[in-house]
Amino acid sequence: MNKIAMVDLKRQYEKIKPEIDQAISEVINSTAFINGPAVKAFQENLEKYLDVKHVIPCANGTDALQVAMMALGIKPGDEVITTNFTFIATAEVIALLGFTPVVVDVDPDTFNIDPEAVRRAITPKTKAVVPVHLFGQCADMEAMLEIAKEHNLYVIEDACQAIGADYIFADGSRKKAGTIGHVGCTSFFPSKNLGCYGDGGAIFTNDDELARQLRVVVNHGMTVRYYHDYVGVNSRLDSIQAAVLKVKLARLDEYAAARNRAASFYDKAFGDHPKLKIPARFERSTHVFHQYTLVTDGIDRAALIDFLAKRDIPAMIYYPVPLHMQKAYIDPRYREGDFPVTEHLCQTVVSLPMHTELDEDQLNYITGSVLEFVNQ
Repeated sequence: MNKIAMVDLKRQYEKIKPEIDQAISEVINSTAFINGPAVKAFQENLEKYLDVKHVIPCANGTDALQVAMMALGIKPGDEVITTNFTFIATAEVIALLGFTPVVVDVDPDTFNIDPEAVRRAITPKTKAVVPVHLFGQCADMEAMLEIAKEHNLYVIEDACQAIGADYIFADGSRKKAGTIGHVGCTSFFPSKNLGCYGDGGAIFTNDDELARQLRVVVNHGMTVRYYHDYVGVNSRLDSIQAAVLKVKLARLDEYAAARNRAASFYDKAFGDHPKLKIPARFERSTHVFHQYTLVTDGIDRAALIDFLAKRDIPAMIYYPVPLHMQKAYIDPRYREGDFPVTEHLCQTVVSLPMHTELDEDQLNYITGSVLEFVNQ
């Protein structure tokens, strides 16, 4: 049996090695390392895949969020609402820019931001909401858009874990994660569903004027070379990473199908177990399974992880501490117990290996080992 990894990038690379090596070699031979043809080609392919007018590549997913907020003109002291159950980058850029992070609880089934909690958190200072499409499926975007329209808010999608997922509107129409709000952001960190071989990110929008401003911000605030009309940043996707991503983008739907096959195997093994709650499928979204996350009940989670580790099966906790209890983000507005769903999830979730290369032998070994522990 092949060694089990949380994300098996080596075996994935081996399957596409000739194309990847050729793509990288072409960039090196061209010496067009920054803003070269490979970046333009990937950008155009991603625009076509997402059916979005503008893709603005940048250096990483955190930069994507920061640049989006800078381009929207949100000011220090303005409030930005986001989920309490997410990776720190979502709140990090809000605080870094001098805005006030406002966190809200999540839906207990999908783990995504709770629209009614967002509605309750809105004040006259609220300027934007950042729904995170967690673990591979979309938040309730129709509800988010309705709330945003009511209160004149920007919607900034954090689609770093859900690229390729479809949101399904009430009328049956579909849009890709990251293309629904005013602006969407993604990361191409190697372990993402569409990952490069270093750092990378991108911003999406259908708004022509916002796209123009985003391109200015990522390029030192320049409208004309050496003329800086705005405060900007230096955030670029390099050509080698773009070349890798172009190869992998052509397989993104294939990769999502492989992840769904693995998720279905897990579902079948764990679906009826009283101590394990399998991931819920939100009826308004497809799922691309960036993570496969169980909620445990009456199980010693640390002992389970240790038991699996001794069998060379990795398992992870995403995320062990809610944002409002992180040392850097302690806020007198919030106390332990204020976010019961998030706090419960942080104490009970565990994520199993999830990637494109999981085979039946590995899945049998993983599920058998989990069940052996929880049944003892």
